Amino acid sequence: MQNIAFKALVHGVYLITTRLGDRINGMTASWVSQVSLNPLLLVVSIAPARYSHGLIKESGVFAVNVLTPEQIDLGKRFGFASGRRVDKFAGLEYITAVTRSPILPQAYAYFDMNLVNTFPAGDHTLFVGEVVAAEILHPESHPLVFSKKDFF
Repeated sequence: MQNIAFKALVHGVYLITTRLGDRINGMTASWVSQVSLNPLLLVVSIAPARYSHGLIKESGVFAVNVLTPEQIDLGKRFGFASGRRVDKFAGLEYITAVTRSPILPQAYAYFDMNLVNTFPAGDHTLFVGEVVAAEILHPESHPLVFSKKDFF
């Protein structure tokens, strides 16, 4: 099967966060990539059924929080329940930058973005964002690499 070869692709683990008015939400994702240097653009692939999908489309803002190897449980927290029913931020501190999307101060790094385009891509939507703020918060650590056994 061709899809078995997809195991050879390496992905990080990220929390994609957004704000629409007073509503905030986040979701775990691994399909994130840089697509341009000038302007600095990233792309995130999100399934339309995800609550964050609609919030990002409507708000036009999102942030990518890069997790560390010590944050697998945080990735699970944001990945296994829907923000439609659960406040994933309950008890968690967060900060904001330019777009006011939630940024987790314990993340390795963040990219704060304005949505510049969307593209349908099979069973997902590609959200292209222009980076308006970014920072490595914990240079002593390193990004978490996705492993299916950690999450499923």
